[in-house]
Amino acid sequence: MTDRLVIIGAGQAGFAMAAKLRALKDTRPITILGAEDVLPYQRPPLSKKYLLGEMSFDRLLFRPEQWYPDNNVEIRLSTWVEQIKRDSKQVVLQDGSTIDYGTLALTTGSTPRQLPASIGGDLEGVYVARDKRDADLLAGEMRPGRRVLIIGGGYIGLEAAAVARHLGLEVTVIEMADRILQRVAAKETADIIRVIHETHDVIIREKTGLKHLIGTNGRVTGAELSDGSVIDIDFAIVGIGVVPNDQLAKEAGLEVANGIIVDEFARTSDPSIYAAGDCAVLPWQGGRIRLESVQNAVDQADAAAAVIAGGNAPYDPKPWFWSDQYDVKLQIAGFNLGYDQTLLRPGAREGAHSIWYFRNGQFIAVDAINDAKAYVTGKKMLESGINPDKAILADASADLKQLLA
Repeated sequence: MTDRLVIIGAGQAGFAMAAKLRALKDTRPITILGAEDVLPYQRPPLSKKYLLGEMSFDRLLFRPEQWYPDNNVEIRLSTWVEQIKRDSKQVVLQDGSTIDYGTLALTTGSTPRQLPASIGGDLEGVYVARDKRDADLLAGEMRPGRRVLIIGGGYIGLEAAAVARHLGLEVTVIEMADRILQRVAAKETADIIRVIHETHDVIIREKTGLKHLIGTNGRVTGAELSDGSVIDIDFAIVGIGVVPNDQLAKEAGLEVANGIIVDEFARTSDPSIYAAGDCAVLPWQGGRIRLESVQNAVDQADAAAAVIAGGNAPYDPKPWFWSDQYDVKLQIAGFNLGYDQTLLRPGAREGAHSIWYFRNGQFIAVDAINDAKAYVTGKKMLESGINPDKAILADASADLKQLLA
């Protein structure tokens, strides 16, 4: 028998879990298994400052290499897990070797959805934006005057559009839904973000899908769109969502449903196996959600580490998100799932706005665009369970501090 903690996945959640255990003075041996060939690193700057050349990769590392041996954390890179043997508490690696575990943590993250090969998804010059390899490949394409098609008008696609424009590329974004950000934000937020992009000469085509990509000698050169139009492009970026990496868990007989189902302590249906981050489906407000955010990956991993170390505090997520596009900072507090009313409030500074979400009269989330005060106020209200006076919210001259009194 071993008390070793094996963590499958060397992203934000996997590293956070190991670091939290050491901060809690837990001394059990830890092994982190990572598929990439580099040490754990921050992902959000990859598609922004790293791609823009404003930040070197070593600055993205969570900790330098020596931190791992100094903290009795074994990290194995370029390592894939083929199977989890729950009966013998072992994981089987790609070379057939095994590692025994006392406790297992799945922080396997998610994988970007790919375009089918039947419509050109396998052509050279078609990219996703998820890891260092993707960012390095994209860096070679991002040259002034080149034409990029971005497929998908969610946050990933729009952030990529902002970086491409900053670097002097010609950018077209297509979104098959009625509008950009349809799945994740209100129309008011989408309208503001659309204007920002159009001001930067990004072409946004809503209600427009991709029929197929056109290739020449195996490389993408154009795209036929759902309206029958054809555009010439030099490369494409696909931003059409992600799929949770739950296959290992499913094959091991754990309960899954578009992610690995966990309880409020981050435990899976096997009490010796935990899951955290993008791959996990967690209880929230009487239902279940999967939160795709750095904040949740860290907070849930921290909460799981505390339980593994002997604690019994449930994880109660307080979601928040952000998106940087040009000089615009969008900050989101709460989760707008099922909203039925919104309120748009101008900020004190030019270009500042906030969109407040309600469900059955209850405040559930706020989008703050270049409006840190609205974000901080909304976050505090959500954490305190305060339901704001809509009359004060609607009055742009009113001080938001009144809502916290």
